[in-house]
Amino acid sequence: MTILSFRVVRLLGCLGGALLVAQLALAQRTDPVPDTPTPALDDITERTVVAEHRVLKYQPIREADILWEKRLWRVIDTREKMNLPFVAPESPLFTIFSEAALDGDLTVYSTEDDHFSKPLSQEALNGLLYKIDTVVVWNMDTDEEDIQVVRTDINWEDVRRFRIKESWFFDTNTGTLRVRILGIAPLIDVRDENGDFRFEKPLFWVHYPTARPLLAGHKVITPGGNYSTTTSWEDLFEMRYFASSILKENNVQDLRLQDYLAGTDLLLQAERIDDELFNREHDLWSW
Repeated sequence: MTILSFRVVRLLGCLGGALLVAQLALAQRTDPVPDTPTPALDDITERTVVAEHRVLKYQPIREADILWEKRLWRVIDTREKMNLPFVAPESPLFTIFSEAALDGDLTVYSTEDDHFSKPLSQEALNGLLYKIDTVVVWNMDTDEEDIQVVRTDINWEDVRRFRIKESWFFDTNTGTLRVRILGIAPLIDVRDENGDFRFEKPLFWVHYPTARPLLAGHKVITPGGNYSTTTSWEDLFEMRYFASSILKENNVQDLRLQDYLAGTDLLLQAERIDDELFNREHDLWSW
């Protein structure tokens, strides 16, 4: 065998080896990736009734059919027994609102007014739901103090009250006194540097008619103990399955009850407004 033929054989052998390595590498890349284990079902069956629930649109109302109307602002205190579903760890209302707003599935509005006139940007929303602070920590490697930036999320347990704006009106088309919720706002305590309570403020406003589809897809943990119930948050508000106290009624000076009443007088006036409201329908039909 000549030197030229030997070199040709060696070159062909190298090319064959390279092709073999390439095929092995390609086979390794095309091998199917092992499937990740499917999460175990923490239930006895798939629950889809609430998730697939769709809300019915409100019946249109003509302005000419509204004979009488009153705007009320109420406060829902989650520490009352009837309002415990608002802070059930499995499905707290504030978590539903905040997660949907951060994901872009729900538009929330500024608390500069309660007319839903100024939608909050994502940056402004992050500033409300997250608190940025700096802490001093000891670095064991450099044996010196370092400053770290820490982000603290608002805990849903810190939201103990919700404000509701609603409209009560007499519909001449149906001859009934009706109510529709217009907005919901979570309230949070503002404290000073010593941890002492200063005042309470709303974080943002949620336009309830727009949020109905979102609320209809989330289950309420009811206090009855029946886990198979399919009551949604939209059902809870439409059935008015909550306890509340009146904060304000529409008036010329736009005053809250606490601006001119206190103590027992404040409670009695709130009850008096409720009584007048529920007697309104009877008075309109009596002659």
